[in-house]
Order: sequence, then C-alpha cells, then structure tokens
Amino acid sequence: MEIASKIIIGIVALEHLYFLYFEMFAWETIGKRTFRSLAPELFKPTKAMAANQGLYNGFLAAGLIWTFFITDPIWSKNIALFFLGCVSVAGIYGGITASKKIIYVQAIPALICSFLLVYK
Repeated sequence: MEIASKIIIGIVALEHLYFLYFEMFAWETIGKRTFRSLAPELFKPTKAMAANQGLYNGFLAAGLIWTFFITDPIWSKNIALFFLGCVSVAGIYGGITASKKIIYVQAIPALICSFLLVYK
C-alpha cells in the first residue's frame, strides 16, 4: 500500500505541475482546448486570473512533492493527507461548479490515495 500511495501522490503532483504550466504559461492555447465551454474571447482577459490559479496548483504540487523528502513517516503521512485533502476539496468544488470531469481527474485520485494512506 505504501508504494501505491507514493505512486498516486506522484501522479497527483505531476497533474498539478501540468495545471500550473498551462494555467500560467499556456492559458490561451492549452486552456482553450481544455475549457471548450468558455468563449474564446474570454481567455485573454482572464489570463492573470488563470495564472493565479496555476500558482495555487503549484503550491499543491510542491506540498505533495515535499512529502517524499520528509524522513519521519508520521509527518510525511500527515502532510500528504493535508495536501491530498486540499486537492480533494478543490476537485469536488471544481466538479460542482465547472466540470464534472474535474472530480474524476483531480478529486478521485486524491481521495483514493488518502484512503490508502489512512488504511495501510
């Protein structure tokens, strides 16, 4: 279970690094392909807002990556659960307010990993 949880933490962290990249640096290209429900003319005026979201996604990724370097297993688990909880809440909220797909891409992997960490 420990290996599985570390793999999922890595995947969730990589996802959030990708979100950071496209929201901060490729909002007008990848963002348009990702959020097709938004009118194309909205991407330029919302670029700064998307970059801010990307920065927050980077903080989530940094927190999850940090858990790989914490030597105390209890602290590592607790920090991972905190950041996975943040990802889960953001994913559920995004799924309710923006697109149901966000629940599957963001929240469910974080919830599965949290389950694995708690019940290992």
